[in-house]
Amino acid sequence: MAFPNDSNETSYLLPPNNEDWDGQAIPDFVYGQKDLMAEGIQWPRNAPGILEALPQSPFDAALCCAWKQRVELGLFRYRLRELQTQILPGAVGFVAQLNVERGVQRRRPQTFKSVRQAFDPEQFNFNKIQPGEVLFRLHREPDLPGTLLQEDILVVINVSPLEWGHVLLVPEPARGLPQRLLPGALRAGIEAVLLSLHPGFRVGFNSLGGLASVNHLHLHGYYLAHRLPVEQAPSKPLDPGGHLHLLQGLPAPGFLFYTRGPGLDLESLICRVCRATDYLTDHEIAHNLFVTRGAPPGKTSPSSALTGVRVILWARKSCFGIKDGEAFNVALCELAGHLPVKTSQDFSSLTEAAAVALIQDCRLPPSQAEEVQAALVALMSQEEQ
Repeated sequence: MAFPNDSNETSYLLPPNNEDWDGQAIPDFVYGQKDLMAEGIQWPRNAPGILEALPQSPFDAALCCAWKQRVELGLFRYRLRELQTQILPGAVGFVAQLNVERGVQRRRPQTFKSVRQAFDPEQFNFNKIQPGEVLFRLHREPDLPGTLLQEDILVVINVSPLEWGHVLLVPEPARGLPQRLLPGALRAGIEAVLLSLHPGFRVGFNSLGGLASVNHLHLHGYYLAHRLPVEQAPSKPLDPGGHLHLLQGLPAPGFLFYTRGPGLDLESLICRVCRATDYLTDHEIAHNLFVTRGAPPGKTSPSSALTGVRVILWARKSCFGIKDGEAFNVALCELAGHLPVKTSQDFSSLTEAAAVALIQDCRLPPSQAEEVQAALVALMSQEEQ
């Protein structure tokens, strides 16, 4: 079982006096191969929307307990209440949530000009956050593949949360890494999904131009107690090796990678995904990525079991800045089917057709999309040689 270094269940909690926070060592959340749960995690049939009704892993317990304490300590920009939620009528199955406070109170995103923009230490970054915002450090045991590449991955609260348990996974913040996906960061994100017993704990990445708001390497992780269309959407294979699929039946088709769990298969997936994101970054193509438990590629149905992890990658038009007049801005969660809506009026009037139109407006032109698909298929073929 995963455990903190001092085996004290309260070690993820801050001292009651904030004057003691600066001297508080960041606790390690230590985990190994046996803690990564690849199979047997399914949505309950009766009440999928109730977070508390599902069992917790040590990871869930540590994250939720520490996150709740930071709420009580007032470290967030607003106190997240239960969000009004609706499933939009239609074929897609969008999950729309009204989150007015995030739309109003979140930190204004930085201004970028390039997907490859260098890290700027003068801009806001995760070396400037309050000490109490860090929950713990993810630490892998030596029995896991890739442990020689051990990185310090900090789990930090998102002070403007989308949903309960919204955190950021920040690899070695002192290195000043720009917002470009790296294998160690992706590995931490996928393993976080496998550490959770909740089928609705998801992880994602926004590139610069893909609505990332801070140019300092980070991934998002959060709980959403609802199924999303990307979990079981059908797909077709794109390469002879069956490593790259095209996700179908969604407003924005994405590139689907799949693994049944930890081991060499996962390490190969990480390599393939990062080769794809490197290509997109090097060619100034914005992108979003979403990690969720899901069904294997191919023909699926609403009853398909969540037997592994899906990693979905979308190449998209660059958008440098927030469009204030829209019902929502299109980034990792919106492409996956989760729509955080900014105003009550938009929430009450939003239709599937309107949501589809906003998402499709971010798609690459057809000729460029075909070029990207051909390039990624070629990259996967090179791996087989």
